[in-house]
Amino acid sequence: MTPAPARAAHSSEWTRADWTAYADRLLEGAMAHGSADRGRILIPGAEGGYGRDVDGLEGFARTFLIAGFRIAGERGRGVDHLIDFFSQGIRAGVDPDAPDRWVRMEEHAQAKVEAASIALILDLTRPWIWDRLDALTQQRVIDYLAPAVGDDTYPPINWLWFRVVVQTFLRSVGGPWSADDIAADLALHDTFARGEGWMADGAARSYDHYVGWALHLYPVLWARMAGAADLAGDRIAADRASLDRFLQDAVHLVGADGSPLIQGRSLIYRFAAAAPFWAGVVADVPSVSAGALRHAAARIVSHFADRGIPDDRGVLTMGWHGEWRQLAQSYSGPGSPYWAAKGLLGIMLPADHPVWDAPAEPLPVERGDFVRAIAAPGWIVSGTATDGIVRVANHGTDHEVEGALVADSPLYARLGYSTATSPLLDARGWREPLEQSVSLVDPTGAATHRAGMSCHGVRAGDGVGVGASTAVAHTFSADADQVAHGSGLRGTAEAVARLSVVSIVRGAHEVRLARVDDPESSLAGWRLRWGGWPAAGARVDARVETAPDAIAIASVEGTTSAIRALGHVASARVEQRRDASPLGETAAVPVLESAVVVGEWRAVELALSGAEELPHVQLRLDGDSAHITWPDGVETTTALSDLRLAQPAQR
Repeated sequence: MTPAPARAAHSSEWTRADWTAYADRLLEGAMAHGSADRGRILIPGAEGGYGRDVDGLEGFARTFLIAGFRIAGERGRGVDHLIDFFSQGIRAGVDPDAPDRWVRMEEHAQAKVEAASIALILDLTRPWIWDRLDALTQQRVIDYLAPAVGDDTYPPINWLWFRVVVQTFLRSVGGPWSADDIAADLALHDTFARGEGWMADGAARSYDHYVGWALHLYPVLWARMAGAADLAGDRIAADRASLDRFLQDAVHLVGADGSPLIQGRSLIYRFAAAAPFWAGVVADVPSVSAGALRHAAARIVSHFADRGIPDDRGVLTMGWHGEWRQLAQSYSGPGSPYWAAKGLLGIMLPADHPVWDAPAEPLPVERGDFVRAIAAPGWIVSGTATDGIVRVANHGTDHEVEGALVADSPLYARLGYSTATSPLLDARGWREPLEQSVSLVDPTGAATHRAGMSCHGVRAGDGVGVGASTAVAHTFSADADQVAHGSGLRGTAEAVARLSVVSIVRGAHEVRLARVDDPESSLAGWRLRWGGWPAAGARVDARVETAPDAIAIASVEGTTSAIRALGHVASARVEQRRDASPLGETAAVPVLESAVVVGEWRAVELALSGAEELPHVQLRLDGDSAHITWPDGVETTTALSDLRLAQPAQR
């Protein structure tokens, strides 16, 4: 797999005309694949996990989001071709005898997701589409959406908003709805709150882009729907305050090149990651300016536009920069990537909206270096202005609950994520932690997993961040049959020992310490393995040194990843994998291995930088204190005796 070549970068901030031109290009490319009566849009590509009927509905509903934002932003003027195309598609979609009718909710659960997009845009474009539909079609739309009422099979995650949106629209057009359903869904949403504006997508520690493009986006859009205000009440102010606080963290998670953090499931939605920033504009949040929010959204969308997205056919493929099907979940189909539409939300704001004249403000990483602690997901975030990379040291996110012994999901449970690297997502990557991991490796080569770890907290101050966690390190045998929805594999786990990890971060460098305690049996013959940042590209330059310290370095197309032993004997190598990353044909991971010593701290230095040569830190361990001299000469001391760094976020 070779990523699409980068196109010429935009030399200036996107104007509204740039945004609408990009949306029109996406619409033109998708509408070319509409069915005869426009009820389905079948994007070219291999059939999705749910079949072509669902693929066609998904293609229509998600493209309808873009069209709806475009129609609303023009107040219905000059977009008659969109109004006509999608109105015709709606008539066919709800006609039970039409050959391209929509899959119904009773036939497949995925229709519940797509029905919400249809209802949302029918509300948003009410004067230009709904009000002009004939009475029979309107009734058929109501009948199509009505099964959402009283349906208690919606998963208790972000799907709750699909039922809320559909029933709110039904209420506004005289259809059936349930006040109890909506009250229950809103109460469920509230249980996802984890403090400081962060939400988990369900009961587990599921922190990913769904926090922004679903759990914060839908409350804002729902509150604008006809008839929602009296249902929302004082929630509108509370949801706005929560979004405002979340955005203060979220702007720190975008690289200077516009790349979102490459972490979590559904990454084929690409620039949907821009959605919460536009939601902040719509909600008029007070703490992050409209210019800063618009700039963040533009950096994300232009990151993909400049790299050949959509492709030469005008189509969004399943991948990141180029098409790479392994990035998709098992349920994904050719129309799935069009949930990226959420990142174009800003075009619903008309040309006279003040956001288009607000002065752009740079991202935090464009302004300078920073280190930031985010308590809910257990992240230390480090950005460096010289290379524009944002990195996360992860001690609290695994898409599981504390104490669960399952396989690590490479999308969630690795110790580090960044805007310049992707976890390894080949079959081996799902079964064996390597990159950004600390594992115990048995004599056969089987490595332990860390999912279910206990987060001891994160803190940041004076340019240094500290995070810590302890896991029951466990080997794992996966079941033959798996459901690939982004979580770690299921199977049989066997506890090995308690493994504590501390990250001390400054700039591009991290001192990572690990300690093994309470082994279940003898660890004779076992090794302690450290995996560094996974660099990927067309060509890899690998280097290993043994003196004075073991060090492994991988350089790929302007990005250098290094790992170095600090004060102990280790072996070093750079492990290379083919077709394991959406960022390039070859992925390279610097790796260190050393003997297991129970009850003592061992340390390594990790670095990820745009520079070819990296200066080193100096570490002195004095009992349970780590004294570090950083490359810029700053000296810090971190106590390791008490891993409880901060109180857990309040639920």
